[in-house]
Amino acid sequence: MLGDMVSSMFSIIGFNWICSPAATELETVVMDWLGKLIGLDSRFMAIKEDGTEGDGGGVIQGTASEAHIVVMIAAREMAVDRLKSYGMNSNDIDMIRHTLVAYFSDQTHSAGQKATSIIGCQARIIPSDASFRLTKCALQAAITKDRQDGLIPFFVCATFGTTNTAAIDDLYGIADVADSEHLWLHIDAAYAGAALVCPEFRPLARGIERAHSFNFNAHKWLLTNFDCSALWVADSTHLVNALSIEREYLPKVKGATDFVKDYRNWELPLGRRFRSLKLWFVMRMYGASGIRAYIRKHVKEAKWLEAQLLEDGRFEIMAPVVFGLVVFRVKSGIIAGSACDVNKTNAELVRRINNDGRVFLVGTNIRGVHVLRPNIGSTYGTSENTALLVKVIKECTTKVIAEYSKQ
Repeated sequence: MLGDMVSSMFSIIGFNWICSPAATELETVVMDWLGKLIGLDSRFMAIKEDGTEGDGGGVIQGTASEAHIVVMIAAREMAVDRLKSYGMNSNDIDMIRHTLVAYFSDQTHSAGQKATSIIGCQARIIPSDASFRLTKCALQAAITKDRQDGLIPFFVCATFGTTNTAAIDDLYGIADVADSEHLWLHIDAAYAGAALVCPEFRPLARGIERAHSFNFNAHKWLLTNFDCSALWVADSTHLVNALSIEREYLPKVKGATDFVKDYRNWELPLGRRFRSLKLWFVMRMYGASGIRAYIRKHVKEAKWLEAQLLEDGRFEIMAPVVFGLVVFRVKSGIIAGSACDVNKTNAELVRRINNDGRVFLVGTNIRGVHVLRPNIGSTYGTSENTALLVKVIKECTTKVIAEYSKQ
């Protein structure tokens, strides 16, 4: 919050380096700090270990939805360059742009499909497996069929921590397919990416080092207030080429331009705020150890919540508890009636808990099954808050079950 206040006080509109060297260069440095903190591969760093300029780098977007659009535009640029290398001219390519296909699972955030609508390509939604993951085999089968139908695959989004269940796609297998099929691989880690500050979670992210781009929202689970969505690309060439438009009223630096970045060419808007200050304040105030302790505390609380629900005996856990999200429902055997009755009971439980007013949680529907999904992640949350959540869940469950038993 303090960083946001200071940023607003400066009132910088830092769309290029020459407008504010400090805002631009701090963002470059801070994004490298953050990338190293979560264990990103050196390909994503703007500054190499030897101090020279790298091909990649990070940029702060407003949201993960913006990041989706930006990298999909870059992916289209990469696909167009490949088509040109095959001898196609610009007119021929314009005629077939509508045949470009981007791939997602049925658990991918809606931002991906929205991005396809904006840039004018097709979206292929692939069914996830029993663990709600996009798999290598399912992706390859979809691509093979589309190529047979004369379509052009160019982009795939894999998710590290889906919205519904915090599932992790087969990142390494998807990277294999992306490599062999020449697709841009984007990793959407909007929620769970923050957990990578803790080394014990990094084995779950094997394959990220092979991606073209990676994104997570620092404003979701990294002590940073909205908006602050961190996006890295392994090679900024296609991104800058796709989004760079020169005008006489947008002056450029003359002479040596090493480390000079015009971030207006890395995003959709022209103007941009001094958002890197927020990350600078967080990292300097908490440090790596403080941020890790914060994440681990929430995961521990989520595990405790899971244990309490299982011990009660009336609930079942619907997805593995890996981060702070706990997906559960009242068991079908506890409620007499059909699957529809069980769903109605769980939907009523969500309504009853929220109307109680002491805690708030959100329900969702997973393949026709209504579930509850509290997420432990509040900056000022305590173990007492989690204990209260358990108390309210149990009390409301007892009342709802009793009422349905009388019907």
